Amino acid sequence: MQKFQNSSKLNPNYMSFFDNPNRIPENYGLRIAVGLIVYFMAMHFAGLGHHVELRLLNLFILAAGIYFGLKKFKETHGQHMNYFRALVTGVAIGAIGSLVFALFMFIYMKADANMMQSIIDNEPMGRYLNAYMASFIIALEGVFSGLLVTFVLLNYFSTDEVGQ
Repeated sequence: MQKFQNSSKLNPNYMSFFDNPNRIPENYGLRIAVGLIVYFMAMHFAGLGHHVELRLLNLFILAAGIYFGLKKFKETHGQHMNYFRALVTGVAIGAIGSLVFALFMFIYMKADANMMQSIIDNEPMGRYLNAYMASFIIALEGVFSGLLVTFVLLNYFSTDEVGQ
């Protein structure tokens, strides 16, 4: 009976990782990372990994994750959303998703030497890259994209007035 003590059916105060309003950035950040990884793998195995233009679709995955994370934040906080707290939450969602994806890409580039060599051979600055630098660039690009997406999305959410 002890092992079922944390079950939500037996303990109404139990809150899972996915229900916890204090874990919204981690929850939606991991969802973004999974979406980016699935999209990367689909493009890679379809032979479309060398089309740089398809990276633009990563932005839609990031935007969807941040949008639904901010929406969940507003729902779980009594329809109140302070602008700056929402900005931090959205950027954190994007940063967590991007950092997890960058970590995945680092591991993948270390495991698949052919992919890293293809980047070195075909990208304009490729001869200066290694798995560490490429992963850092992915993380940096994702964090700044998350900041931009959050800033744009917050204009569509109604936030509380300053002082409330």
